[in-house]
Amino acid sequence: MDIPNFLTGYFVIAIIILIVLIVIIRNIKIVPQAHAYVIERLGAYYKTWETGFHIKVPFLDKISKKVSLKEQVVDFPPQPVITRDNVTMQIDTVVYFEITDPKLYTYGVERPLSAIENLTATTLRNIIGDLELDSTLTSRDTINDKIRIILDEATDAWGIKVIRVELKNILPPREIQDAMEKQMKAERERRAKILDAEGEKTSQILVAEGLKESAILKAEAVKESKIREAQGEAEAILLVQKAQADALKLLNEAKPVDEVLQLKSYETFQKVADGQSTKIIIPSEIKPLATVSTAIKEMISDK
Repeated sequence: MDIPNFLTGYFVIAIIILIVLIVIIRNIKIVPQAHAYVIERLGAYYKTWETGFHIKVPFLDKISKKVSLKEQVVDFPPQPVITRDNVTMQIDTVVYFEITDPKLYTYGVERPLSAIENLTATTLRNIIGDLELDSTLTSRDTINDKIRIILDEATDAWGIKVIRVELKNILPPREIQDAMEKQMKAERERRAKILDAEGEKTSQILVAEGLKESAILKAEAVKESKIREAQGEAEAILLVQKAQADALKLLNEAKPVDEVLQLKSYETFQKVADGQSTKIIIPSEIKPLATVSTAIKEMISDK
């Protein structure tokens, strides 16, 4: 049974539509975030697609390169470098960069990463060649800044911006490392001895200050004791003299008829005051002196 002609025509049209849809779908492109596509038309640069939806003209347009706009990190292998004092070291670098112009990155240089590596090695040799070993080991930040500036200027024509450069490792020859370790060990021992000497010095100073303060306190205690003893003796003497004066006053006020009896009574009082006797004997015939004796006994007991 033959197929009708109109059915054959529909079948051909459906096939053509299907082919067109397939071609359109295959040429629909979506550029992801932080990426860019470099488009060529008939072999020449046409445009750069940014993030979003795009349709490529079939058989005319071609995606020449897919470029990542993220910051990239490249770790280059160690490079032999000679310092100004003729020491050969192995230095490996890490370069952080990003692509700022996809067109220049695509057409500016062949194998951009290899170009950056060679440029880094050359710049590193030039900078290290002007430095001695000690300066190289202690001037990493300066070397990093110099390399970054030179690389950034050189890679502008390639659509690349160098963000920073880091010297990852600096490896001197083995004999140099051994000598440096011995020097560091000697320096640590010297510092330890200095710290021990300073600690001993501080300890001796503190001990001497403690002895000094102790001697001062002892001297002040002795001084205070002697002052108090002298004050006590002075007060005692004053009290005795006052008692003697009061006794004489009372004797004078008594006015005994016999001056001899008055003198004996005074001598008796003097012995009591001096501690030679504790009793005062007054003749019974001297009546007016009874009040004097009582007063003297009271003063002696108060003392």
